[in-house]
Amino acid sequence: MSTKVQTIERLALKQGSLRARDLKQRGLPSVYLGRLVRQGRLVRRARGVYAPAQQEISGTHDWELACLRVPNGVLCLLSALVYHRIGTQNPAEVWMAIDVKAWRPTAGYPKMRIVRFSGPALSHGVMTVRAGRATLRVYNPAKTVADCFKYRNKIGLEVAVEALREGWRAKKFTLEQLAGAARICRVRHVIQPYLEMLT
Repeated sequence: MSTKVQTIERLALKQGSLRARDLKQRGLPSVYLGRLVRQGRLVRRARGVYAPAQQEISGTHDWELACLRVPNGVLCLLSALVYHRIGTQNPAEVWMAIDVKAWRPTAGYPKMRIVRFSGPALSHGVMTVRAGRATLRVYNPAKTVADCFKYRNKIGLEVAVEALREGWRAKKFTLEQLAGAARICRVRHVIQPYLEMLT
């Protein structure tokens, strides 16, 4: 038993988090996860997600958990703005885009704000990046700004304008990248007057 426990603990330290399927893939019984939690050696970070008890929580922790909970989701809107360090937003929830037909995640930790995209609006501009020991899917800056204009009634026009201004000032995207994203999000005419003020 101790050898299996040590193997599980080493795996948790290496990966940063564990799920029952990680153990199943290695022929280890998932019952050990509950035992290690009761012993204080692992902590339950979210439903079905466990981490070493002594592990420091990173600044991207909530995003990592959200991406584990919704593997095909993409960090979007306010969360993507924070990721790219554009503007002054500090959302209390993780904003996540999912397909219009996808299963909606149940309530849990972290709190998520789900937005449904489809076709190219879902797939365009997705970046896959490493954060700590997890893989995040997040929209690139140009797509994020275009999304902000598309969802301006949900997040506020002032947030979208700030994202455009600050992203442009910081050279986070080119005009060509923004035009492509705006075309896919169908907001070219909405963005144009604000863009003219900057260029």
